[in-house]
Amino acid sequence: MLELRNIDVYYGNIQALKNINLKVNRGEIVTLVGANGAGKSTTLKTISGMLKPKKGEIIFNGEKINNLNASDIVKLGISHVPEGRRIFANMTVMENLEMGAFIRKDSKNIEEDYEKIFSLFPRLKERRKQMAGTLSGGEQQMLAIGRALMSKPKLLLLDEPSMGLAPLIVKEIFSIIEDINALGTTVLLVEQNANMALNIANRAYIIKNGSIELEGDPKELLKDESVKKAYLG
Repeated sequence: MLELRNIDVYYGNIQALKNINLKVNRGEIVTLVGANGAGKSTTLKTISGMLKPKKGEIIFNGEKINNLNASDIVKLGISHVPEGRRIFANMTVMENLEMGAFIRKDSKNIEEDYEKIFSLFPRLKERRKQMAGTLSGGEQQMLAIGRALMSKPKLLLLDEPSMGLAPLIVKEIFSIIEDINALGTTVLLVEQNANMALNIANRAYIIKNGSIELEGDPKELLKDESVKKAYLG
């Protein structure tokens, strides 16, 4: 479904990504694990069109997308849940979900999809008229994911969904990610919580200093001594 080929990305004169090669197959959960500043968020921003690579190609369903703007990439079927959630705090929960469906024209299906989001996230239904900025951190993360799902993505990019959340809420969010995948959405997950991410992924990449250092089966990576020492404590 998605392939990054020899991607280099710069912030000014500083190189953030170096020769990144990465694949996501349809139906998978693929995780990209690494420390702060390793290049995880930069990778997702490059896929979603917020950053442009200086070198390389991004192929999505056979189409080169690295020269497209972010809105056109959403229309192709890629939705990005950014680090820090970035909900519209001064809008209600329902208005945030409506913004997620902004590019869609199929009114009847949109109504059905609101109910699908509420079945995934019952607390959002209870708070549909509440201002999003007054939600708890976990509820805001649920809203950010729900808003992204309202664009009907084929591929969901998730950036640090566990950040700042209590352990019980983290477990709930990761369970919901598995549910979303089981319903047919492919997921590329960026996480510092390597243990949680590797336990739900089909395949994994370890990124360090802007380069892919390891890739493979998550269960094997969980046994790797260098991965244990660097990311599992």
